[in-house]
Formats: sequence, C-alpha cells, structure tokens
Amino acid sequence: MSDSKRRKPPLVADRRYSSGTKPKPKKRAAPKKKTAAKTRRKPARRTARKTRGGIVGLFQRLFRWVFRLIWGFTWRVGLVAGLLIALAVGYVFTTLPEPSALLDGRARGSVTVLDRDGRVFAWRGDQFGGAITADTVSPYLKNAVVATEDKRFYRHFGVSPRGVASAVSINLREGRGPLSGHGGSTITQQTAKLLCLGVPYDPKEWESEAAYESDCRQGSLWRKAKEAIYALAMEAKYTKDEVLTIYLNRAFLGAGARGFEAASQRYFGKSAAEVGPAEAAMLAGLLVAPTRYAPTNNLKRSQERARLIVGLMENQGYLTTAQANDARKNPARLSEAAAARAGGYFADWIMSELPSFFGGNTTEDVIIRSTLDPRIQRSAEEAMQFVFQEKVREGSKAQAAIVVMSADGAVRAMVGGRETRVNGAFNRATQAKRQTGSSFKPFVYATALELGYSPLDTVVDEPYCMSIPGSGQWCPKNYTNKHYGRVSLTRALKDSLNVPAVKVSEISGRDKVRLVASEFGIDNELADGPALALGASESTLLEMTGAYAGILNGGSSVTPYGMEKLTLLGDTESLIDNTGGIGERVIRTEAAQQLIWMMEKVVSEGSGKRAQLPDRQAAGKTGTTQAARDAWFIGFTADYVTGVWMGYDDNTPLSGVTGGGLPAEIWRETMIRVNEGIEPKPLPMAQPAQPTRVAEPKRQKKRSGGGLGKAVDKLLKDIFGGNR
Repeated sequence: MSDSKRRKPPLVADRRYSSGTKPKPKKRAAPKKKTAAKTRRKPARRTARKTRGGIVGLFQRLFRWVFRLIWGFTWRVGLVAGLLIALAVGYVFTTLPEPSALLDGRARGSVTVLDRDGRVFAWRGDQFGGAITADTVSPYLKNAVVATEDKRFYRHFGVSPRGVASAVSINLREGRGPLSGHGGSTITQQTAKLLCLGVPYDPKEWESEAAYESDCRQGSLWRKAKEAIYALAMEAKYTKDEVLTIYLNRAFLGAGARGFEAASQRYFGKSAAEVGPAEAAMLAGLLVAPTRYAPTNNLKRSQERARLIVGLMENQGYLTTAQANDARKNPARLSEAAAARAGGYFADWIMSELPSFFGGNTTEDVIIRSTLDPRIQRSAEEAMQFVFQEKVREGSKAQAAIVVMSADGAVRAMVGGRETRVNGAFNRATQAKRQTGSSFKPFVYATALELGYSPLDTVVDEPYCMSIPGSGQWCPKNYTNKHYGRVSLTRALKDSLNVPAVKVSEISGRDKVRLVASEFGIDNELADGPALALGASESTLLEMTGAYAGILNGGSSVTPYGMEKLTLLGDTESLIDNTGGIGERVIRTEAAQQLIWMMEKVVSEGSGKRAQLPDRQAAGKTGTTQAARDAWFIGFTADYVTGVWMGYDDNTPLSGVTGGGLPAEIWRETMIRVNEGIEPKPLPMAQPAQPTRVAEPKRQKKRSGGGLGKAVDKLLKDIFGGNR
C-alpha cells in the first residue's frame, strides 16, 4: 500500500483494470489524422528539396566544395608555412650575438680634427660617439624616436601587420607601388635592416661600403620577408630595450654620425643623455632622411621637421602642452663648432697629407691636433666675402683662395674657394697649379742679393731682346709699355718692372734662380727659358705662401704643415708629431732682411699700395699673369704670412683685375682682421749700404762699349767665373 501511494500519477494499467471489466478498445482517429498530416507534409518536403537541387542548389554545393577545398589547402599550407617560419626564426635566433656586440656597426674608423686650442672643428669618416643604452639616453630622445618611428613598439611582436597595411594603402593612394615609399617597418625591422640581416661587410666581396649598404636597403618582397623573420628572431632573443639600444647606436644621422651619441656630439656638442625636447625632436627627425634634414646642411628645414616631431610627442602624451610650446618657441640650434664647420678645405688638405691607413682607409678612431686657428679662419672667410660683396660684380664666377701661416710654416687658415662651407670640394689653395706672374720675382732678387748685389745697385730699363733657340727673338715688355732708364733693384721690384727682372735673372744665372726658388719650396718643374723671371712657371698658393714664409723667417726653407700631433682615440702617446716647419737655410739672413726691405717698398710706395695696413709694416709682392688669367698678392707682417690668388677655374681672363687690385684688397681685409688685438711689431728688415755696382747682362754691357761696362764685366767674371 505504501508503495502504491508514492507513485504519481497512477499507472494506466490501474485505470484500465479498476472496474474489473475489460475496456473496449478506443478509436485512434487522432493518431490517424496525425499520420495523414505527416503523410501530406512529406511530399511537400520532397518538393522543396527538389527545388534546392536545381541551379541554386548546384551553386551551393559547388561553393561548399570549393570552400572545403580552399580551407583544406589553406590550413595545410599555413601549417607548413608556420613551421618553416618557426624553423627560420629559430635558426636566426641561434646566430644572434649578445646585444653589446652589435652597437658599433662601422666598417671603418673616423678622423676627428682639433684646432690649435684642442676644440673639434672637423670630422671625417663615420663617427661613433660611444655606446648608449635605452636606459642611459635622454628620456626625451627615447620617446621622440618611438613616437616618430613606431608608436606601438612596446606592444607588437616585431612585425606590425596593421602598420604594413596602412603603409601599403598610403603608397597606393599616392600613386606608388605597394612597397615604394612608406614601408610600415617597425623599429625592430629597421634594426634588422641596419644589421644587414646579420651579413657583415667584407671588402673583398663588395666594391665599396656604399654598395654594401645599398644592398642592405633593398625593398623587394623577398627582402621584406627575410627582414620580418630576422625581426621576429630579435624579438625572441632580446628585450624591447635591447632592440632599441641597438637601433639608437647604429642609426645613420647625417654628417658622418653613426648613432645618436655621435650625432648629439656633432650637432649640439653634448651627450645624447643631456638633450632636451627640442634637440631630441631634431635628432629623431633625421631618421627619415639624414642628409636632407641634417642641420649642418639646412638648419631651418631641420627645425621645421623637429616641430612635427614635437607635435607627435605631445599627441602621444610624451610632452605636456607647456613643454611642447617651449620646444616650438626655442628650437634646437647647432653648437658653435657645428654651425661654423670652419676649415673644410683645411681638413681636406690634412686628410690628403695623411698616410691612407690613418686617413680615408683607417680602421681606427684617429685624433689629429692641428695648427688651425679658428679666429684667423673666420677672418679669412669674412674678408673674402666682404670684398666679393662690395667690389665684385654680381653674378661673377671668379674664384679666390687664401692661405695664412706663421713664419715657421704652420698653416693657421685656408680658404680654397668662395664657397667656404664645403667638404671634399676642389681646393684652389692646394690643388690649382697656376702661373705665378710677378709674384715669382722676389726669388730672382733673392738670388742676386745672395750673390752679393745690393738693393740699391742699378740696372737699365730699356728695350731688350734675346734670341731663344728654336723660338727666335723674345723681347720682354713692362706692364705699362714704357721704359724708365737706369733704376735700382729696389725700384725694379717695387714697380714690378719686367725688363730689369729678366736682366737680373740672366746676370745671376737661371739655374741659380731655379735652385733658390725650389729650395724655398716651389716644388714644381720651373721654366728653362728667360721667362722664368716673369713667373712663367706654375705653382700652388700654398707653396708660394710657404716660400714667402722662408723669406720672413730669415732665409730658411719652410715646409707648410697643418698637423701637430696624431693619436688614436683613448691613447695619450702620439704616433705622428709635427711633420713640417723650418728646414735648411737657402740664403743668408742679411740677404733675406734686405729683400724684406725691398718688399716693404712694394707695399708702402709701389704696386701693392692697396695692401697697406693702418697700424703696422707690411711687405709683399703683386703678381699678374699673361692676359690677367691669374692675379696674386702674397705678403707678410712680422707675425703672419698671407697669400691670395684670384682667377677663373677655366682660365678665362679676369676683367680689369691685377694683383695690386682685388687680391691686394682681400689680403688687406684679411690681415686687418688677423692682426686685430696683436701688438704691432717691426718687420725684420735691414736697410742696405750704398750701391757698389751696375747690374747688366753681358750682351748689354758689350753694346755700351764704355770703360764702366768693361769694369763691370770684369767684376762679374770674378763673381761667376766664365759662366754668366
């Protein structure tokens, strides 16, 4: 009973048999109706299926089949590709060295040139300022680089599909190829490219380092794929800050600077750890186009680029509005050394004088202490610019060069052309060999004085011809086309008379004149004929200025030099010391002092009057070549020797210019600035004794036929023997 009470609801069987009689079977009409309904619906379903089995169904089944085929192929290919990528990444992972081994990626060393005061004024080669890290660099610089190059750097895995898609879209909109222009590369990918995907530079394999770097910068699809694999391996091997550290040290930032430390030192004269927001923005702005945006090439353009970077830093929360506004109002400026870039020609000259293993092919970091004086360099540059602005017609293509040196040959300034902010340009002070004109005449008179003649001895200025074997008669003429009769040697030099100069050269002996000139440092093939005396030979401005320095120092030869000391970075012991200076004596001190006295008359009374200085004595000599293709003025005070050349690179004649004109004015403007603040000193000159002889070539004396001519001829024989 209890069991039956718990069952709910009661069983059907209990209901069926509760009355004790067998119930009549019930009609199953409803189920039949249901069956009939089902029977009626089945044909309807069959009809629908027949409809889907038509054209629509065919396309549906075809689509399902194609989809299953593509999906099956895709996931299998994807699986294989994923495995291959994983294997490639794993292989690259095993080849990656420690981060510290990847910081300095230069194949060659650098040369840093210091001025005489020990301050940097020029660089050559790739400069590496030293290793920095993402932790030690200025936070402004770190944030500027991330904001500019890869704002999701700390959130992606080395490759940014979103960035690539965006870059491809921009390139297509701008009408370029999908891989041309914007690359969408992450900082990690850029670092992989800087590492050249781990392929080191081999000079035996590559034509040049430039060719190697060009290959590293290829933008092909295959190269991009390898770059992505390398980037993934780097992300697996290194931390984000280690990747950023490699990037900060290897990026090229213009003007030969490799890495942000070198760039910061070069442009601002401070460490990358010390730069502020404006300087950081300028440095980060160089990454897109280092040469174009280098502040030493175009400061305004670099500052405008930096403004954009400041805006990015502000938008991404790296700078407050106040900091950003301050950076815009006070843009970064170059250090004094970077702004001046003084001595470009000077540094090029020093590099050309160095052994190649310390110069252009050095694998070390070389430090050179030079003789350059930045104050004097600025003086020379300003003087040239002043004269060309004030005295030369606009549009003139005429060029000029200036060399300033001490009496011992130490070069203090060098300007090789009108464009002074250059590197690697043609240097007219050292590379242009031009006829010297009358600036050669002091060596003619130096020879005569060394042979015992006095500045007051006389020579006859008259029509004079010589027979040149193979050329016929040669008759020198004075610039004025006049003759002045008997003149002293001093007046002949002072007024730059040609006939007396030729006569003195013939009396002294051309071979002796050539010897004196060459020993003073004019190291070129000198003319054999009588035109030697008129400067028919060629020389460079540097050689001529050095030769005049020999006159100033009392008659000893001089080797111009610009390097005082060469050391390797980190060493204190020099490898090369002073490589020039005063050499052997060429003429007697008395002869040199008398020649200086004669040359002082050139400036105070003669053809070089426009070179006169207001507060001190000066001596020098003008020079103008045939058809005025070259104009020279070389002279000195007691402290400095300065040479000036002017002309056209293509030998076009100058219009209305002589050595006593514009070159003398450039010389004067230079020396006024150079000697500013220096106590005036007298020139080391000696006034000559009374004249003792008449200087005439042998043939001229025979024509005179007088007793004086015979006496002079006898005296010349006593001096020179039978050869005159």
